[in-house]
Amino acid sequence: MTGLIGHRGGRNVWPENSLDGFRRLLHVPVEGVEFDVHLSDAGELLVIHDATLDRTTEGSGPSRALTPEARATLRLRDSNEGVPVLSGVLQIYADSTLDLHVELKNDGEGKAYPGLPALVLAEIDRLGLRDRCCLTSFDLDVLRECRDLAPQMRRLCSVNDNSAQKLGVRETISAAAELADYVAVHKDMLSTHWDAITTLVPLSRLGAWVANTPEEINRWLEAGPAFITTDEPVLADRLRRARLDAGEAAQA
Repeated sequence: MTGLIGHRGGRNVWPENSLDGFRRLLHVPVEGVEFDVHLSDAGELLVIHDATLDRTTEGSGPSRALTPEARATLRLRDSNEGVPVLSGVLQIYADSTLDLHVELKNDGEGKAYPGLPALVLAEIDRLGLRDRCCLTSFDLDVLRECRDLAPQMRRLCSVNDNSAQKLGVRETISAAAELADYVAVHKDMLSTHWDAITTLVPLSRLGAWVANTPEEINRWLEAGPAFITTDEPVLADRLRRARLDAGEAAQA
């Protein structure tokens, strides 16, 4: 069965990368959650997608410049909560069974944060969650660093048109498949290059992101990759259950 991963906690349903959204996802029968980590100049592991605060918070400026004092009063858009830190998100899921896709982001210039993999790994180890976490990145060098630090820990390489520009689609997918346990490909690229990609990566190691409409979700459920990452986890669960029920009815 194709698994479902709540993208940024399920950002079309609840505020993106919010503690409230992460808690609510616990009540949806999905297999995992995905969230993003930036390193602030103050050394905090911020759970926020963008390299700037402007889109998802009431503030502005580089995410990395957010101080602990400012974070205490800054609020996410459409929420009374602030920007979470990694420890808070991990604690929410510590007693669950969900897979945790922890994406290591680069800074606003596209450069890797020095030492970020080690800092994230230390926080994961503090709660004993290595077996449930998958370190993810678009950056092959970041994933190599993850491999060197924790060779037995699962890794996932995300791929889209932008990240494949340098090497091309086939070479990027090949490098990702060699380095990571899973390769998650943007749905548009996956549609365009399906035959080439599935020649290089078996369905059991392939992910599709981000499928949000009923048509998209049903299409990828039918295609059968290992997982679908979605901003609409509630809808995706309902559609998957409907397909399973229909299959059981047909066999009755």
